[in-house]
Amino acid sequence: MEEKEISKAVIKRLPRYYRYLGELMESGVERISSNELSSKMKVTASQIRQDLNNFGGFGQQGYGYNVKHLYTEIGKILGLDKNHNVIIVGAGNLGQAIANYGAFEKRGFIIKGIFDVNPRLQGVTVRGIEIRMIDELEQFIKDNNVQIAALTIPKTKAAEMAELLVKYGVKAIWNFAHTDLNLPDDILIENVHLSESLMRLSYNITRYEKERLNENDN
Repeated sequence: MEEKEISKAVIKRLPRYYRYLGELMESGVERISSNELSSKMKVTASQIRQDLNNFGGFGQQGYGYNVKHLYTEIGKILGLDKNHNVIIVGAGNLGQAIANYGAFEKRGFIIKGIFDVNPRLQGVTVRGIEIRMIDELEQFIKDNNVQIAALTIPKTKAAEMAELLVKYGVKAIWNFAHTDLNLPDDILIENVHLSESLMRLSYNITRYEKERLNENDN
């Protein structure tokens, strides 16, 4: 049976469902309706039901969703029921900040190594993880079954490094470099452009200020 194609919009909302359900579990909530989840998520109840129906539904009409069960099932859909070995390429401020964020391991993302070209950083440890040089990269990826690489280097070097990572066997790249990567279709890329996110925030606050100004003029 051919697997159903899920829209990118639905996939983008799944981590939010997972996060909110985790918060509900921590608060001791055992069951929640789509309407209650809607008010928390700022997504319509019908959209929530439609999203979850892509994966089988999980709820009962008039009875709602079992929070723990739904949390577990969405975790499985997101692949969080297994570990993913990760390396960070680029041991600057951003790379070290990512390495220091311990919550990744709770989600199954195990940071196995950090790499850089700066010899002054060789042997320095970040949260117990040793910074290594790029010449160790190929063997390290093979020895540790690395699936994901976080790329936190300048954009001028990003394309070359991404191609090297693919050559060495990495299948997915979490790209923080401010450039688009041209890689084979079977390589998964998640781009994180921090400046674009800040520009969207700038647009929204500018629009908000204009609306407030118009209200005051009226």
